Amino acid sequence: QVQLVESGGGLVQAGGSLALSCAASGRTFSPYSMGWFRQAPGKEREFVASITWSFGSTFYSDSVKGRFTISRDNAKNTVYLQMNSLKPEDTAVYYCAATLNYRAIYYSTGAYDYWGQGTQVTVSS
Repeated sequence: QVQLVESGGGLVQAGGSLALSCAASGRTFSPYSMGWFRQAPGKEREFVASITWSFGSTFYSDSVKGRFTISRDNAKNTVYLQMNSLKPEDTAVYYCAATLNYRAIYYSTGAYDYWGQGTQVTVSS
């Protein structure tokens, strides 16, 4: 069983930065892709960014493109999300996820096999 543990959330003013980490542990970890999603109160969970584990190909939602950067450290089984120029509308619980399926639709929550518990990000105006 794979466990994903996020860290790095918190409170920041608009325009500031935060860095999230997601460490994987458990069985031999070899996902096809890992992603970050977020869920604001009263809203559905939405895709933020993803990265393929082998080649490091990245994908972003339009709302974060140019402000957020996803990266990974294969040796540490860790994926990161650097968030810059944060806006109040970025406020949400952020979840990392992993999929073993090479056919996974990277922006779909249903494509992911494992999820972290989430970390709160609050951006004040």
